[in-house]
Amino acid sequence: MKFGVVVFPGSNCDYDTFHALQNVMGQETVFLWHKDHDLQQVDCVVLPGGFSYGDYLRSGAIARFSPIMQEVKKFAEDGGLVLGICNGFQILLESGLLPGAMLRNKNLKFLCQYVNIRIENDRTAFTGAGRKGQVLRIPIAHFDGNYYAPPELLEELERNNQILFRYCDEKGNLTGEANVNGSLHHIAGIVNRKGNVMGMMPHPERASEKILGSEDGKIIFQSIINYLEKKKGKKSPGRTVSRPISPLPPLIGTF
Repeated sequence: MKFGVVVFPGSNCDYDTFHALQNVMGQETVFLWHKDHDLQQVDCVVLPGGFSYGDYLRSGAIARFSPIMQEVKKFAEDGGLVLGICNGFQILLESGLLPGAMLRNKNLKFLCQYVNIRIENDRTAFTGAGRKGQVLRIPIAHFDGNYYAPPELLEELERNNQILFRYCDEKGNLTGEANVNGSLHHIAGIVNRKGNVMGMMPHPERASEKILGSEDGKIIFQSIINYLEKKKGKKSPGRTVSRPISPLPPLIGTF
C-alpha cells in the first residue's frame, strides 16, 4: 500500500509519521508538499500533527486553503482514505471533511502526556485490527483538543457510530479525570458518515514501537493496511513488519 504524509509549514510530526508507516509498518510512503496538486496515486493520505501555518487564526484554519487540501477533498469525495492526527484532525474540521470544532483544553494548558482511549467502533477502516472496548495507551500533545459539537450533532455522531475513540481510564471507564482536555462525550476521534475520513487527537505514530513505551498506535495503521489489502484483493499477512530501517528522505521544496 502507498501512504502520503502531507507537509505544511509548521508540521512537526511528519517525519515521525513517515517513519512509523515506512520503517515500522513496512509500507511505501511519500511526502506530499502543501503546494502540491498531485497526490502521487497514494491509497491513504495522512495529515500529521504540528502547528500548520503557525496555528494563526485558529488551528488548521489557514491550512484548509492550501493547494494540497483541495486535492485531499476531491480524494475524500471519491472514497479515498484520509487520516488526520492532532493538527491534522483540526485541519479536517476546518475543511468541513469532519463535523464539529476544537476548543482550548479545559485547563487552558498545553497537554503532553500518555492517555488511554477506548475503541467504540471496530467495524471501520481505521479500527478493524482492534476490538470494541479495547483500551489503547497513546500520547497526546495539544492545546486545542477539546472537541465540541452542538447537541444535535453529538446525537447524530452517537446514532451513526461515528465516535471511534473516547478518553477513558486504564480499565476503560469514562471518568472526568481521564477526559483530560474536556471533550464532549469524551471524544478522542471520529469518522465521517462514509467511513473514509477519520480524525483523532492522540498520536498513534508516537506509540508504534516498544522503545517509545507503547505499540498500541500500530492498531490504527494496521487497520488501514488490512482494509486496503482486502479492498484490492490482496491477502493480508497479518504480520508485524520487520523491515530494515531506511533513512528518511530530505524535504525538498519552498514554503
